[in-house]
Parts: sequence; structure tokens; C-alpha cells
Amino acid sequence: MGYERVIELVKSAKKIVDNELLKKDIHMKGAANFVTAVDTEISRYLKERLKEYYPEVGFFSEEEEGSLSDPCWILDPIDGTTNLVYGYNMSTVSLALYQGGRIQFGVVFNPFNGECFTAELGRGAYLDGHRIHVSQREMAESIIEFGAGSTHKENAEANFEIAKRMFIQCIDIRRICSSALSLCYIAAGRIDGYFEKVLKPWDYAAGALILQEAGGELSDYYGTGLQFANRSSIIAGNGKNNRIMKEIISEFY
Repeated sequence: MGYERVIELVKSAKKIVDNELLKKDIHMKGAANFVTAVDTEISRYLKERLKEYYPEVGFFSEEEEGSLSDPCWILDPIDGTTNLVYGYNMSTVSLALYQGGRIQFGVVFNPFNGECFTAELGRGAYLDGHRIHVSQREMAESIIEFGAGSTHKENAEANFEIAKRMFIQCIDIRRICSSALSLCYIAAGRIDGYFEKVLKPWDYAAGALILQEAGGELSDYYGTGLQFANRSSIIAGNGKNNRIMKEIISEFY
């Protein structure tokens, strides 16, 4: 399967993101959990086009009812919807192909700055066509992304205590608030680690492959490989910080 037309298709969703009327059509799925007409329109648009290109491949999206099949596209039409609503411009369209029990391809596109991260299993990770690699920074030199879990505030006390302990050991922590973008930023060497307690498969499917193909490592909080049918925790890093992050987190979970 060639992926260039899939990448161009994902990039073409920018026209939907740029529609101001769709961005103002906002609903709440739950506490601190927004959905906009941008999310639902991108999901509809990409589902229809992908079905035309690859009718044999299933579709699993944040805005669609259904479950994981094999093969299957896994889509987050807007990863970072709260960022979109507030004009923070750190949101992505994230699409992965799951086949043979593994992620085979991933693309993560930021429509606000045009950056497009891609990876194909066994063929490396790329940003706008240029090969990328994780950093080689140790924990004391690292920036760590902190997933606070705004829709799971019952975990706030433990999460912020973990963040405090990470902060003491690293240079600084960040809150990008787009899981896919966080994984891609580790892949590109911009940050060095990321952790979050509760994520859905569409949050990390594409970014996970991009990070792995860039030389990074990731698992759930218990050291198990990620799965793509149900939600998961995540520890992701350049490989030098993962053990320390896991040790800190294991005191709480």
C-alpha cells in the first residue's frame, strides 16, 4: 500500500479546520471534554475518502461508534480539541493503519503550522520528508511532557505529585495537551519524555509508531506494550528516561 495519497488526504483536512463556523459549533461530551463540528466533519470526510481508496479496511474513530478490526484505520480527527476551541493552535489530525496486529503506518498533521510527521513500520520516522530521531538527553537535561488528564480529575492528586517529582529531576515539564503531538515532539528531539494515565487508542496509535521509528520507547505504566482496542496509560521517551519515569509512576500506580 502506498501512503502518499493518504498523507495528502490528511493534509487536505486543513480546509475543515480553517472553517470558523465549524469551530464555533461546540458541544460537551462530558466535563472538560469538548467536541466541535470540526471533529465530526473531519471524521466523516476522512472516513468517506478512505473507504473509496481502501474499501476493505475498517474505520475506528473518536467520533464514530464501532470497534477495532483488522485491518483498520484509527483516527483522531482533532487531537487537542480544547486547544482548538481556545485558539491554542496545538492540535493535530492523527491517522494510523492497524494491520496484522500492529500499527503499520502513521501520520500526524498540525494544520496550524503545516508540520506533518509520518512513519511506516521498519522505514523510519519523518517530519516534512526529513528523517527525525529522538534526543540522547539524560533525565537531568530533559523536558518532560505531563498529561494531566483533564477529563479524569479523580487522578489529579497522584498525577500532580508525579509531575512534581519529575520536575525535580528534569529541566522542566510541559503541557502540550495533544498526545499525538507530544509523541511526535519526542520523536523529533524537541522534548524527551511524556506520561499520561488514561488515553484512548486514537490518541496514541499514529504517534506511537512515529516515536518507535525515531528510536524512542514506550509502554503502559506497568511496562506492557500498548494495545489498540481499549484505553491505556502511557510512558514514552527517548529511551534514556523511561526507566526513571516508570520508577516514579510505580509509587502511585
